[in-house]
Amino acid sequence: MSATLLVTGFEPFGGDATNPSGDAARLLHGHVMAGHVVRGAVLPCVFAEAPLRLRALVDAHRPVLLLCLGLAASRRGFHLERVAINLIDARIADNAGAQPVDAPVDPAGPPAAFTTLPVKAMAAALRAEGFDADVSYSAGTYVCNQVFHAAMALPVPRAGFLHVGGDLDAHTIAAGVRVALAAALAHDTDLGGTAGRID
Repeated sequence: MSATLLVTGFEPFGGDATNPSGDAARLLHGHVMAGHVVRGAVLPCVFAEAPLRLRALVDAHRPVLLLCLGLAASRRGFHLERVAINLIDARIADNAGAQPVDAPVDPAGPPAAFTTLPVKAMAAALRAEGFDADVSYSAGTYVCNQVFHAAMALPVPRAGFLHVGGDLDAHTIAAGVRVALAAALAHDTDLGGTAGRID
């Protein structure tokens, strides 16, 4: 049986008709790489539901690697997130109308949770293929950050989050994710040196 790589995106939110992160996850579903099969899924943009749906997917597929995707419309390119914070501070309501402010992701969880993916290597691989990519130190305080923080508490050997910019369509995202996943599978440890940006 092939090992599973779980890739998630989000449904549209904020009045948008589409969300390319979710569309890319659908495109990647069933893709096979290096003896692993990709399972793509779309999460609800709902604070009360997204972490539960993610846990159910992990329980069902038992992935060896989890990469969650999310749209950051004001950014450009690919942003490999390095840290999630234990804070929800929603600038807009989610798709169920909830807009929590100054709330923890997990009252019993750590203040921050770090990715277990080789994000520097993944960003470098993306740049080598001509994509705009960097490491990011701010996943925000919306559902993306909530899911990232929740993901790091799940029983997955390697997990993390990738924000995609508003300049990318679903097919470009899917192509970039394949590059990023290949780099993650090729690197047991991350590259040395500094990398990244706060925004």
